[in-house]
Amino acid sequence: MGSVIGHCDRAMSYAGKVISGEINICNLVKLSCQRHFDDLKKQDTPGFPFHFSPDAGNKVCKFIEMLPHIKGDWAKRKELISLTDWQCFFISSIFGWKRGDGSRRFREAYLEIPRKNGKSSMGSGIGLYLFSADEEHGAEVYSGSTTEKQSWEVFGPARLMAQKADGYADHYEVTINARSLAIVGTACRFEPLIGKPGDGASPHGAIIDEFHEHETPDLYDTMITGMGARKQPLLLIITTAGTNLSSPCYDKRDQVVKVLQKTFVNEELFGLIYTIDDKDDWTLYENWIKANPNYGVSVYEDYLMSRHAESIQRASRQNILRCKHLNQWVNVGQAFFNIFDWDLCKDESLKESRFKGMPCWIGIDLASKIDVAAKVKVFKEGDEFYIFGDYYLPEDAAQGQNRVYYTTWNKQGFIKFTDGARIDIDMIEEDLEADAKMFDVREVPHDPWGAPQFIQHMLVKKLPMVEIPQTVGFMSEPMKELDALIRSKKIHHNGDPVLRWMISNTMGKYDKKDNVYPYKDKEENKIDGVVALIMAIGRAMVSKKKVSKYETEELVVL
Repeated sequence: MGSVIGHCDRAMSYAGKVISGEINICNLVKLSCQRHFDDLKKQDTPGFPFHFSPDAGNKVCKFIEMLPHIKGDWAKRKELISLTDWQCFFISSIFGWKRGDGSRRFREAYLEIPRKNGKSSMGSGIGLYLFSADEEHGAEVYSGSTTEKQSWEVFGPARLMAQKADGYADHYEVTINARSLAIVGTACRFEPLIGKPGDGASPHGAIIDEFHEHETPDLYDTMITGMGARKQPLLLIITTAGTNLSSPCYDKRDQVVKVLQKTFVNEELFGLIYTIDDKDDWTLYENWIKANPNYGVSVYEDYLMSRHAESIQRASRQNILRCKHLNQWVNVGQAFFNIFDWDLCKDESLKESRFKGMPCWIGIDLASKIDVAAKVKVFKEGDEFYIFGDYYLPEDAAQGQNRVYYTTWNKQGFIKFTDGARIDIDMIEEDLEADAKMFDVREVPHDPWGAPQFIQHMLVKKLPMVEIPQTVGFMSEPMKELDALIRSKKIHHNGDPVLRWMISNTMGKYDKKDNVYPYKDKEENKIDGVVALIMAIGRAMVSKKKVSKYETEELVVL
């Protein structure tokens, strides 16, 4: 166990080694450490309302190191928890930074880390501190998750620690019940919370374990809104990476990344994300070590080497192993496009107005009139492609399983709701006509199973409509070309979250001749925008000059 002063000293030493490169770690961890040092420099300047208290950080670290291990060989030897340097940095950052009135600065903390790195036991220790040692009268602390088993991953060890820690229960007057911990004299309690909670909670502390498993933000929203009556509450998210790139967890991760990159300001949110960098070769074992800060402590060499070898040898296990041991967000299914490469093609400064009067190919997928419809514009400059998507959804359909995402994207202006239960084709017609006035529309490739009346209207208005049969023969080459463009960073997009989601949903179905066709593995995983993009890319690939309906056999008048 370290000295009272030693924990924050170790945290500072760790952060310094990360920034200097002495510790091989990902850039996101470097940004967290740099933020800490930058804030230390600002703490004595006018206008910066926070200061760092080493004593406060040391106090929590010392408390946790008085708790016993309850699993594995350490438990058999009755050893106390001994925090590693990265854990000292995480804990002292959360609890050490203060406001002018002495309350804590950070109201939310997000830790994303591969499996076996001690996140749950650390979360249990933090939960016990908030419950019993934080001097909060009537403290309510919850360990929340989607299932009872998962909620006990934090609360269960905390309960055992409270039972086994020498003198803990007596000192804090803790009553250890079968499903809760309580301090009668101060009305404090610590208990698991499963599924969607009610609105009566007033949490001082909430620990959400494996947030990536949550399909909705219900638990998070209830906890964060219930904290309004507390002076210094803490919502702690501890999770590994997941596979749902439209989950509330990935959305929170995105917020953390933007705060670390200084593109978004949230002085109450602390984040620490352990993974590998985009440029890293995931097949190299040294990068598996890089992503696991407890390597050699709780992540044993033989275990990690075995997982690494399995990921190389078994393609079907590759994605899930990278997700859980490299902390990369990947689809468990055989996703065709690499979402990390797609993200590297993002340019949020892109505007459609830049391409006024330029050649344009507009892919349209209207296959379903009661679900998402997509219109994707493609511009070509040399061998570089620029894309912009428009999406339409009947308002009634926005109440389904993806309602949280659809509502958010609608508010952000990325998807348009149309009245009723069916797509408003007139709205799409008007938008396409507006596109034709602004850009030099060369072709409008579309699914022949779309709305025939819409196609007729557009042909009457002299728009060059092109039918693209939805067969492997017509879709394979442009789908492969799109993949190559993404990998070579010759695709440019504005960060459109709807198309990003659809890219992540797109699977590849191969035939015996290695032709590929896009498909989705679940009904709720929409890919309409990708289908429209593939059609537009395909026509842009073969188009050498302006085409009219009289110059190509592929133009079909309905």
